Amino acid sequence: MSFDFSLLLVVLTGVSGLIWLIDYFILEPRRKVHNKRTNEARKLKQSFIVEQAKSFFPIFLIVLVLRSFIFEPFRIPSGSMMPTLLIGDFILVNKYDYGLRLPVTHNKFIENNLPQRGDVVVFRYPDNPKIPYIKRIIGLPGDKITYYNKTLYINDIIAEQSTGGSYPAFGAGLTMLGSLLVSEDLGTIRHEILIDPDRDSFEFVTIVPDSHYFVLGDNRDNSKDSRYWGFVPEENLVGRAFMIWMNWDSKSKSVVNYKRIGKKIK
Repeated sequence: MSFDFSLLLVVLTGVSGLIWLIDYFILEPRRKVHNKRTNEARKLKQSFIVEQAKSFFPIFLIVLVLRSFIFEPFRIPSGSMMPTLLIGDFILVNKYDYGLRLPVTHNKFIENNLPQRGDVVVFRYPDNPKIPYIKRIIGLPGDKITYYNKTLYINDIIAEQSTGGSYPAFGAGLTMLGSLLVSEDLGTIRHEILIDPDRDSFEFVTIVPDSHYFVLGDNRDNSKDSRYWGFVPEENLVGRAFMIWMNWDSKSKSVVNYKRIGKKIK
């Protein structure tokens, strides 16, 4: 069972805020009236629960606003987006780029930019919305997507590829040793992908429905993506991944790869 941190944060903010309001409008005035009429020994003091609620409410509120509407951190647990994202990367996701949504219900209340081809996005997995996934948008609504002989075609136009040699795998990604590092041109962006020459090509043709997106992992032969489970509905989008703020790979010699800290995600 997935843990819903957003729901917990909303509950903590709501409960602590309600306690603060009750104390401010009801309990505190009563304490003041009582304390004016009694001696020092019998004066009423603020309860421990109220004191803690008033202390934590602004913290919960700030975290809720930042996480729900501005930036949200995620950790990369798998190699499906190698070489762009490595196992152990900690990333930041822009929550307002595609419009603002309410926490928990995810209803959009402010429109903003539309997703672009080539964006690396975090979304709620369509088969289980409690699980966050990260992939690259390849197909926009109405696009014809073809994948043949490990080559991508968008609206019958080939995404040109150029091979950069063998991928220098290391650490937790050592299983990708022997894969080919390939540069792929999506028209609006050029990015790197991994191709495993020892695995068969997954071939298909599809049309992206309205209000849906077709996504692929950059580690093309080691990614469960739209080829297997279908399209991503627009309402499942969480935000655009834009920066790596930390890397922690316990299987590498250095553990922390300082060169990846602050790296932009393209």
